[in-house]
Amino acid sequence: MVEHLVKACALVDGMKEIILIGFYQIHMFSAFIDSMVRKYNISVRYLQEYTSLGTAGGIYHFRDQIRVGDPEAVFLLNGDVCGEFALKEMLDFHRSLPNNKLITIMATEATRNQSSNYGCIVEDKDTHEVLHYVEKPQTFISSTINCGVYLFKT
Repeated sequence: MVEHLVKACALVDGMKEIILIGFYQIHMFSAFIDSMVRKYNISVRYLQEYTSLGTAGGIYHFRDQIRVGDPEAVFLLNGDVCGEFALKEMLDFHRSLPNNKLITIMATEATRNQSSNYGCIVEDKDTHEVLHYVEKPQTFISSTINCGVYLFKT
């Protein structure tokens, strides 16, 4: 499943590096990383957490290493998502936003019943700004759900 994410990122024009973050031992990823570098001709690094920090914790802990080279933006893809990612289109949309917009979240529509299993987003239909967000709500919030793909301005 991780290769699917690496491939999607490697296909984005201008992508310079892919960083994988996790708490597994580096030796478990070394052969995989070497094969991804050869197969997709892109730099791939693995940053090992000292303990499982969760998505935000890992990003915060490695923030300085992630921002090395002063990238224009940083994609964040959860490791358990699978699908056809429109990352180029997401980057184009992100670039079209006013400069003060810091994050773009890829979302999709789900059924009312399915939506309670995901992060639900209430957005302004004109500006696409997030007005409200609830992770796996107990009551119905919205059928617009978070896909686990984010784009951050750095």
